[in-house]
Amino acid sequence: MLATVLSGGVTGIDGYIVRVEADVSRGLPSFATVGLGDSAVREGRDRVASAIRNSGFTFPLDRITINLAPADVRKEGAGFDLPIALGLLAATGQVDPSMLSRLLVVGELALDGTTRGVNGVLPLAVAAGGEGLKGIVLPSENAREAEGQQALRVLPVKDLRGAVRVLKGGPPDEPEGRRGSPREPSRHVDLSEIGGQAHAKRALEIAAAGGHNLLMVGPPGVGKTLLARALPGVLPRLTREESVVVTTIHSVAGVLPRGSGLLCERPFRAPHHTVSFAGLVGGGRIPRPGEVSLAHAGVLFLDEIAEFRRDALEALRQPLEDGATTVTRAAASATFPAEFSLVASMNPCPCGNLGHPTKPCTCPPSSVRRYLNKVSGPVMDRIDVQVQLPPPTFEELSPGPRGEPSNEARVRVLRAREIQARRWRQCRTPTNARVPAALLTEQVGLRGRARVLLRRAVSELGMSARSYHKVLRIARTIADLDGEERLGDVHVAEAVQYRSMDRGTP
Repeated sequence: MLATVLSGGVTGIDGYIVRVEADVSRGLPSFATVGLGDSAVREGRDRVASAIRNSGFTFPLDRITINLAPADVRKEGAGFDLPIALGLLAATGQVDPSMLSRLLVVGELALDGTTRGVNGVLPLAVAAGGEGLKGIVLPSENAREAEGQQALRVLPVKDLRGAVRVLKGGPPDEPEGRRGSPREPSRHVDLSEIGGQAHAKRALEIAAAGGHNLLMVGPPGVGKTLLARALPGVLPRLTREESVVVTTIHSVAGVLPRGSGLLCERPFRAPHHTVSFAGLVGGGRIPRPGEVSLAHAGVLFLDEIAEFRRDALEALRQPLEDGATTVTRAAASATFPAEFSLVASMNPCPCGNLGHPTKPCTCPPSSVRRYLNKVSGPVMDRIDVQVQLPPPTFEELSPGPRGEPSNEARVRVLRAREIQARRWRQCRTPTNARVPAALLTEQVGLRGRARVLLRRAVSELGMSARSYHKVLRIARTIADLDGEERLGDVHVAEAVQYRSMDRGTP
């Protein structure tokens, strides 16, 4: 007898429907799986056989053939265990096949029949909803994640017996975990906890308001890492659409905590400088998202950027410009979202003391040049806001009145973001940092002293065309923070200050 169960796979971050066809016919006992499955899929036959027997059902001692269609698309993972088991039970008359026609089934099985969570459930739920299916049968620990697709009935089960009970009209099991992100203490630093560095805090607020990338240059211990960790607390909350995309990426990558629902906080990713090319931008035989995609809609912090591999840094060009990264391998090609705020830090020289008011720098000029050249000009050109941090004074570090908290800065950032959303409403990402250059030049009119000042800056600093537009974008953000419709010379003057590398200074 032949039975069909609908399941799914993931390509990139997009789910697709897989038809699991189970055929049981007379012949010598055998169990064959076809349809371009990987080793985890092929090994599933042993898990399925043991799970069926240990759950009190009859495993057929006949010729079994499992086909995963479409047969020309590679399938991977243990998520096909549960649909294969239910397909065999339907093919042998232990389950009514008609009960499976409008449901998507996914889940790994243990040898005793209990279910285990799998990756990529949210994109599978989205694909099921797009195909007009009515529900999804899945492990209990994946239930909260699937609830992100509101149009689909989620049917969590703890074991194979529970799945059969649900198909017969019985109640599903209780989902594990809580709705939304796991309730953990926030890792974000509040701006009030950072002593001094008023100039850097201003640059951080500008970066948050316009979605700009930020580079902080300064000696060790001046607060660069603390400032970077404070940025998520200044950014707006995730919208529901952003939450779905962020949760999907983390689910596909296998870093979504089991039992969690839609992620509510903006991600903050801080990879070590030894991260590989594939770890940073994505890769693998079957393409998987890297750190740039895991930081989508959040912050990617590269501490001591000059110590990162040069090929990995050069690969940042595409996501910094396009907001996405494409990974092409022999087995498949996938495009992952990667719209993040890049925050980078670096020392001014190898010893870190160049420009320090009290500690002398021991680096020869040639060593300083080699150190700064580790980050190429094209990559540096793509970082909008560049600020130098001096060592804090004793008075700034001493106990005293707390500085402005992050919540107050976030109010101004939200106000500026609302202004940009109205101005750039025709754009996919309505922030000053992401709008097309042609639209920016058309909408941002330079007049009078502002025009003269920018012309002088371009001439004397030798700015590239990209740097010119970066200054325009930063100036427009500063004006939005001030609630000014017209761009003034004071906005341009402050924006030029944040292009320190254009001035040739570390």
